[in-house]
Amino acid sequence: MNKAFVKESDADEDDELPQARALPAGTKNYMTTGGYRALNDELMNLMNVERPGVVSVVSWAASNGDRSENGDYIYGKKRLREIDRRIRFLTKRLESAEVVDPALQPNRDQVFFGATVHYSNRQGEEFTVTIVGVDEAEPLAGRISWISPVARALIKAREGDVVTLRTPAGIEELDILEVRYPDA
Repeated sequence: MNKAFVKESDADEDDELPQARALPAGTKNYMTTGGYRALNDELMNLMNVERPGVVSVVSWAASNGDRSENGDYIYGKKRLREIDRRIRFLTKRLESAEVVDPALQPNRDQVFFGATVHYSNRQGEEFTVTIVGVDEAEPLAGRISWISPVARALIKAREGDVVTLRTPAGIEELDILEVRYPDA
């Protein structure tokens, strides 16, 4: 089928990093050792397992003749582009990563990258978050990016401090109840 009839292009406009994970200009890509390992494992799986499997399916499908109506070929090529895009993204992220081991933090009474912070707001609601790298963040699991507004408000605070968090709903005060780091 001619490219004129399909919503695809040969351009690699997807080569750019997703905006939700973009790092502020001039900042480093901090990452915990676990986060680095997880991204590296995903990269190795894509390169050594998934990609070769998809390549063999596409090769087999291409050998069957007419490619224009061959679902295995069309889907395989699309999946191959997705895998290659993810491989490029992971490679760039891992190359720019600066791995920080929170267990080695000497100043354990103050909030820095890798800290797990237990805090409460003025309504008495308590939260526990761990400050991690941009690519490791899972807010619903309590893992927030070090560039998030909450993390920025918490950084450099100590147990017992009250910090100010600016939100779209207004200013909120947070009481730091506990600061923990993983054991070395």
